[in-house]
Amino acid sequence: MSDNRGLSGSAWRKARFTALCLMASAATLGSSACSKSNKPDCSSPEVFCVGVVTDVGKVDDKSFNQSSWEGVLKAKKDLGAVTQYIETTDPKDYSKNIATFAEEKYDVVVTVGFALGETTRAAAAQFPDTKFIGVDQFQPPGSEKKNLAGLVFPEDHAGYLVGALAALTSKTGKIGAVLATDAVPPVWRYGEGFKVGAKAAKPSIDLTVVYHNDVGIDKTFSDPEWGKTTALSMIDKGVDVVFGGGGKTGNGALIGAASKGVYGIGVDTDQYFTVPEAQKYLLSSAMKLLDEGVFDLLKQAKEGKFPSGNSVGKAGNAPYHDLAAQVPDDVKSKLEGMKKDLQSGAIKTNVAPTKP
Repeated sequence: MSDNRGLSGSAWRKARFTALCLMASAATLGSSACSKSNKPDCSSPEVFCVGVVTDVGKVDDKSFNQSSWEGVLKAKKDLGAVTQYIETTDPKDYSKNIATFAEEKYDVVVTVGFALGETTRAAAAQFPDTKFIGVDQFQPPGSEKKNLAGLVFPEDHAGYLVGALAALTSKTGKIGAVLATDAVPPVWRYGEGFKVGAKAAKPSIDLTVVYHNDVGIDKTFSDPEWGKTTALSMIDKGVDVVFGGGGKTGNGALIGAASKGVYGIGVDTDQYFTVPEAQKYLLSSAMKLLDEGVFDLLKQAKEGKFPSGNSVGKAGNAPYHDLAAQVPDDVKSKLEGMKKDLQSGAIKTNVAPTKP
């Protein structure tokens, strides 16, 4: 890849993603360079094939689908994997999309998002010779399959950290979160962690958490206008820090906050690099290292060390970037202390794995 020192952070990120996509020759399964006449021989032991089935948020959602895909692209670069993805447009197609890769003898199929959990478990039973990685898919005790690994994260920890950050930096004493459906456990855990962290840092904080539960699962992550409108409504009521989480819906909240000169906090990845419209006012992001977690499992799969059950990835908060000088040193110090205590277990959020 060419020298990127002359690029801004957002430009570098965009260029990197574009270049990797070109390397992978993947736009969709039907239009990629891996055409019917030039398919990789995934049944060959010498060829390591990895397919990704996205949720309806799309592979360029600047959030969890994209970050998971970047982990697969790292496997192409570092492990020589043949990579491909299928974007899901209708939840009814989950099973068909997964089977497309399994029937073509892909070594590993990565399915992204809680909503694909049940279908992925069924596919693992149907295709025992294919390995499956379910991102954000907790494997309940007793349901484990040798060829299925659930990649899960302590979203409540990341939510706790940015909740504390929001409470400690708010000047009005009012903060808010605009999130996709709380029927999806990782989203709910972010929201609950945000509440607990904010109250722990500043018990008097006034906080509002709103979920986009008025639409189906196929819409809740892909509604940036709702995200923006909801954030603006909060801001009109005095909220001066907005946590936006849930694909393009959360991105809309960040853009809405930035349009009013209000701090925003992103989710899943460091959104300083993925939502340039909000960059100037992006305080931090609640991060889970999706790309790293996906890549690590793919590496283990290629090495014949594939783990079944649940693998726990890393979570935390992103750097403050342009706003580093606006965050007091004592706040930074408190956040670092909280992060260590969350990792050690000294701080417990008491957030359940799923909404009761």
